[in-house]
Amino acid sequence: MPKTTPVTRAVITAAGRGTRQYPATQTLQKEMIPLVDRDGVCKPALQIIVEEAVAAGIERICLVVQPGAEILLQQHFRGLTAEERAAYANKPEVLAQAEKLAALGERISYAVQPTPEGYGHAVYCAREFIGNQPFLLMLGDHVYTSAESRPCARQLLDAFERTGAPLSGVALTPEAELHNFGTVTGTPLAGAEGVWETTAIYEKPTPEYARVHLATSGVPAGQYLCFFGMHVFTPDIFDCLAELITGDQRERGEFQMTSAQELLRRRRRYLAVEVHGRRHDLGVPEGLVETQVALALRSPYGEVVRQACREEEL
Repeated sequence: MPKTTPVTRAVITAAGRGTRQYPATQTLQKEMIPLVDRDGVCKPALQIIVEEAVAAGIERICLVVQPGAEILLQQHFRGLTAEERAAYANKPEVLAQAEKLAALGERISYAVQPTPEGYGHAVYCAREFIGNQPFLLMLGDHVYTSAESRPCARQLLDAFERTGAPLSGVALTPEAELHNFGTVTGTPLAGAEGVWETTAIYEKPTPEYARVHLATSGVPAGQYLCFFGMHVFTPDIFDCLAELITGDQRERGEFQMTSAQELLRRRRRYLAVEVHGRRHDLGVPEGLVETQVALALRSPYGEVVRQACREEEL
């Protein structure tokens, strides 16, 4: 097998309006909602996602944002001014976190999505940053918790390095949640547990459609392979996106990423890889609660959360 080009670049989309988290998002971008992370440090969600990419081995990251948002994000991903360093001189923990932010900021570039025309259009805005390289794609409002030692993103990068094929992370998902996710079906890849050669990709199917068209051999009845929220693409995904955009091929008024993925699947081998971990969607209130609990239970404050739950049950 030809040597696969290592994936060193990532795109994280953070251009959504956050309407489902209104009124908090009236003054705060949803990707910047603060969470207490597994290390016990309070951070914006987007920083947690950037750190996941870096921990997986990514060297350069493009954040796709609304017009003007890059200014606010640059203010976050920076070190301290001389005046600020003097003010925090007796706060070594603040100085350490500031150094981490400065290091992250050096890895980040920005691409602006001029108008909200869909997820696929947002990804297309990063084409110049990616050039002719494979890349990791992540969502700016999904936090991931791994069930193994490797971060979820690293699991996908390892799969790409083994196969050289574009791929999507998937998770077994009950039928009742299909309306939230893009869904795939396919045939198991011989000798690779938890990997499928995709034969169809469909955006948020109805249960009736999924039962007929998206059931997958070996997956329990009532369960489907739904997107985990991260993918590894070869650069030809931009050709598929360009075809949709130049032809004004929209669904529900937007350029859908799943439509481009389905085009890519028809043209070349495209895999689905089960991720050992969980995705947490902080773009909705119940998902935000779940995200914080999942992180807190893995943090130094895990017992605080457990005790609070026990007391609430009294």
